[in-house]
Order: sequence, then structure tokens, then C-alpha cells
Amino acid sequence: MKWETFASAALLAACAAAGTAQQPPRPAVLTIQVDKPVSPVSPTLYGLMTEEINYSYDGGLYAEMVRNRTFRADWSGLNDWLLLEKGDSAAAISLDQTTGPSDALPRSLKLEVQTADAHDPAGVLNDGYWGMELRPNTTYHGSFYAKSDGPDAVTASLVSNPTGRTLATATVTGIGGAWQQYTFVLKTGAIAAGPRNHLELTVARPGTLWLQLVSLFPPTYHDRANGNRIDLMEKLAAMHPSFLRFPGGNYLEGDRIADRFQWKKTIGPLVDRPGHPSPWHYFSTDGMGLLEYLEWCEDLKMQPVLAVYAGYSLMGQHVNPGADLDPYVQDALDELEYVTGSADTQWGAERAKDGHPQPFHLTYVEIGNEDWFDRSGSYDGRYAQFYKAIKAKYPDLQLIATAPVKSVQPDVLDEHYYLRATEFFHDATHYDKTDRKGPKIFVGEWATREGVPTPNFGAALGDAAWMTGLERNSDIIVMASYAPLFTNVNPGGLQWDTDLIGYNAEKSYGSPSYYAQVMFANHLGNETPASTLENGGAKFFYSVTHDSAKKKLYLKLVNAASAPQPIDIRFTGASLTASARLITLSAPDTQATNSIADPTNIVPVDSTVPTGAGVLHHTMPPYSIQVLVLDQK
Repeated sequence: MKWETFASAALLAACAAAGTAQQPPRPAVLTIQVDKPVSPVSPTLYGLMTEEINYSYDGGLYAEMVRNRTFRADWSGLNDWLLLEKGDSAAAISLDQTTGPSDALPRSLKLEVQTADAHDPAGVLNDGYWGMELRPNTTYHGSFYAKSDGPDAVTASLVSNPTGRTLATATVTGIGGAWQQYTFVLKTGAIAAGPRNHLELTVARPGTLWLQLVSLFPPTYHDRANGNRIDLMEKLAAMHPSFLRFPGGNYLEGDRIADRFQWKKTIGPLVDRPGHPSPWHYFSTDGMGLLEYLEWCEDLKMQPVLAVYAGYSLMGQHVNPGADLDPYVQDALDELEYVTGSADTQWGAERAKDGHPQPFHLTYVEIGNEDWFDRSGSYDGRYAQFYKAIKAKYPDLQLIATAPVKSVQPDVLDEHYYLRATEFFHDATHYDKTDRKGPKIFVGEWATREGVPTPNFGAALGDAAWMTGLERNSDIIVMASYAPLFTNVNPGGLQWDTDLIGYNAEKSYGSPSYYAQVMFANHLGNETPASTLENGGAKFFYSVTHDSAKKKLYLKLVNAASAPQPIDIRFTGASLTASARLITLSAPDTQATNSIADPTNIVPVDSTVPTGAGVLHHTMPPYSIQVLVLDQK
């Protein structure tokens, strides 16, 4: 091709492209018939799924500040503990396998002090989960089990890493030769807030001191003893969750049967909880035990969705249906009695002894977790055995299967989806043609896996597109929960990405996907009105629900395209007020995100828009998620 011909062709192509760019895109036309409900919306649609992963409990939600408090974190038992020899003191530490305060905790840290005095004490320090966050004028409650052959007093101190300055101190006296729990209180003054601090326990005379279950708690949500971090609970409360699925996932099963979540070992005093290895390759203290999950539900006014171990573990071990499975079925029945039984039942009395006389209300029980991985084919028989035993005693409970079964029809089927954003865009209509005669659906784990350690805005767009499909089909989808919920963002804290909420010892943040969850869950009606869409683009998604009692219409809009999306929204069957509330979550690029250093880079923005005379002419920004809240006159 000659240069002149090439140039002319290029010019013509450029002009044509420019002409096309100047053409405004055709608006989508969305018609909503407010007075014509199509299907009900599940009142429990949005909730939480949780398990011990990414240091979600120990080092996360569970507010314990001491790491490896029972000396089980590694083979040595002393990980995260260091010897202190101040001045001319001399001492040594080791793990004593022969003595401990209980059958559950039969070993201890042994501190052997050769030389020490008040000026030159010896002891141990713990630096917490990547630091210990301290705040000014704040009270911290500590405790430990100890016995002594010599030192009769222990000084507990909170110390600044950068300066070595003691920020709070207290001395426990009267330590004797038998195991006993001792408590102390540490109160900070006018200090600068920050995480670069550690705990020291020191003695001022020679001899041997044994320590176990060393604990330190900051103020907790609702001031619960053995409670949860305030900032993380506040973020969960903002999600307006209707349920909590616990104890999770893989954490329920364990790598092997012996490593499963054994609920009876997670109740009662902490000293009677041995803890157990997590399938995510770190040790769980089980400070977050069965009752703590239930109290978590109580604090956030959520329904408990209890998963019971059903005879299959991650590495392939399983229990055959029949007599071999009977003890596990009985264990589940005991667990249900602990949760729901009156104080005059055997396990209801145990719950009352643990401090909660009133039973908890329970609707849903899940039998196992992801049993489609069980290659033995035993789940059908195992599920049926649990189903028959539980229904015989608790006929009103709704039982959830984790894989399709044929022997009995489950009340609910749990389905899990971890996809990329483009996959969720293509699958947003997944449940539109689901058989309404089958079991209800629980989307117990799902997430758009884009972004590390927490989702970027492209993931939020995928999540929001998927949620429009959940809302549109919430007559059959009774519950849905994003997973995983948490991650500690420190190096070594992540085992699975992508995770909804990130944190370190000092602070936390919500990802763009977190804010999409907040927007959707906080604006949900009780019915879906009839609606039709014309000219909608391939990356445009919507859902609409109506609150018949409040006379509010909630319209969710998702524009996952890089260009603006004009839309004409027509309303019939209702008169609307002259303006509507508009909540917008948007970003300039799909890779934009929030982080521990920039926690509010992407957050919802409120505004108002005029509704017009039955028609709202609206243009969505590129890469945006919006909620329109419209009031009926």
C-alpha cells in the first residue's frame, strides 16, 4: 500500500471512530411495576460465614493479645516467647512437659532464675500478634496460671518496643507451690496509641516459676469477658447480618478426624480447653468456643447457623454410616441440646453453668462441610443418618446438606462459588431457572477472587453483579455469605485470598467488596416487584426489592463497564416522592482498592437525585455500584 493510500485510509478510520464516539450510547430502559410483587425476599438473605483462617480469631476478632498463650504454637512450645535477663540477672526458659494446671493443659513454661533482684529482674516477654496495640488511658485485664519454687511475686508490664519505656505495670503477689490462677490490671496513661509494644513478666528473686495460659485482653465489644475486638465487631454490625455460619468450613472438619472441631473441648473455663491444630497450619487456642460463637450471634442479633461434624475430614478420612457413625450423631445431638436445651437438660445445664441459662433459638443446622470432596461416596448415607436422628428429636429444624443426596431430600442445599469477576458477570443469572420444587439454597461460601489480601474494585463489581442474581431469586435462596470474612495483613497472616476485611494489631479496614455488602444488606425489601429491562449492556446488572411496610423501593445498579451507562427508569403502580437517595461506590479502575495504609480510598458516597414524573433519567459512572432508595407517597 502506498503511503498516501494508507494515510487516507487511516484518516477515514479515525473520522469514523470519532463519529462513533460522539454518538451517545442508547439508554437502557428499566420498567418497575411497584404494585405487582413477583416473589418474596428471604429475611435471612445476607449473613456471615466464619472460620479460623488467616488468623481470623487468634490474632484477629478474638481480642486476646498474647500469642501462643498455652505454649502449643510449634514443636518447641516457646515460639513468640523470649527470655529476659535485665542487668546482671541470669535465667533460662524451657518447656516443662511434666506439669500444668489441668488435664487439658498438662505442660508449662519453666523459668529457672539463678540470679535476680528488684533492680535486675529476670523473666519472659511476649510480643503478641505482630505487636500489641495500646491506647492512652485504657485498662487491660490480664491473668496467668502459675506455681513457684522460690519467686512469690510476678510483675507484669507493658513496654514500648522503640523506647523501652514501661507504659503500665502491676505486681501479683502470693504465688505458691500449687497451680492457681492470678489476675492483674494494667492501666495506661497519656501515651501515644500504637502497636509496637510487648508484655513482660518478671521476678526479682532466684528460684523456679512455672507459667501457663498467660492472657491479656483490651476492652472488648459489649464488655464481654473473653470477648471480641471492638473495631472488627463494629464493621460486622454495619453489614446488618442476619445469621452467622459457624464454626466454618474446613475448620469444622480438620485435616484428620482427630483434628476436627470438637465442641465439647471448647466450652467451660479456658484452662479446660486444650485447643487443636487448625487445617490452615497454625494452632487454635479455642478461646473462640461454641458459647462464644453463640454470644457473637447474640451481640449482633444474628441467627446461629450451626455446622456439626458429619464424619469426613479434609485429608480423606471418613466414618462409615451405621454403627461407626452413631457416636458422631450422638455428639451432634448433645451439641444441639447445649444450644437449645433448657437448663434442666444435661447439656443445657452445662450451658447454664458456663454462664448462659437461657437457651438459644436455632433454625438451621448444617451437616458437614463441602462433602462433595468425599470420594468414598458415604455422604448420602451419613447425611441420612444425621437427618433422621435430628428430625426425630428436633422436627422443626431445617437441615442443610453440603452436597446433593438421594436418600432424603434436604431442607436446604449449600453451594459454594469462588470465581473471577468476568465469570460472575456471565453467571449472574445462575439461579433464574432453578427448580423451585427442590430444596432451598444456601450460598454458604462465595467471593470474587481478585485482589490480595483483600478485594479490589473489579472484585466488588463481580460481587455486586452476583448479588443482584441472589436478590432476584431470594424466594429460593434463603441465605448467602461471603467467605472468607477476615485476614490479618501482616506477613505470614494470609493463607487464602481474597478476604473481605483486613486488619493488623492496630487497625482494620473494609475492602470495596465489604462496602458493596453493606450497601446491599442495608437496603433490602421483603418482596421483588415485576420489572423488565431493555437495551441493557453486557456489563449492566440490576435488582429491585420493595419494602411493603416502609413503602420504600430499593434499586441496585451495577455498571461494570469502562464507559458511562445511561438508563431511563420508569415506575408504574405507585407515586414516588420528588427526590431519591443515591448511594454510589465507584473507582477509576478495577485495580483500585483499600488497604491498611489507605483504608477509605473507596467508600460509599451519598447524594440525592430528582425522580421526575414517573421517570428517572439517570447516568451511571463507569465502574460503579449504586443503590437508589425511593420513597412512596
